[in-house]
Amino acid sequence: MKVEVSHVPEAKRYEARVDGETKVAGVAEYIRTTELVAFVHTEVEPEYEGAGVGSALVRTALDEARAANLRVLATCPFFAGWISRHPEYQDLLYQSRSKVSD
Repeated sequence: MKVEVSHVPEAKRYEARVDGETKVAGVAEYIRTTELVAFVHTEVEPEYEGAGVGSALVRTALDEARAANLRVLATCPFFAGWISRHPEYQDLLYQSRSKVSD
């Protein structure tokens, strides 16, 4: 099974399709600023769960964030879990630079 992921900026999401089908197998939605991309929701159609669709979405989205020099805020539990299992992407995670004063 071949998973193809495309960026659809006008919809603020990535879409995955399997084996050249027109049907969308999964999506990863985001909110983007000039410095940060927040991944807020990932959904994979039930018939494609466990087939690598979600991983393909995350990997493509994170690779593009890295190429654009963006920090990543993984509010989506799927993104957060995936990044925690792939240390090569943890450097992308957003870290607050503000200091709380007492």
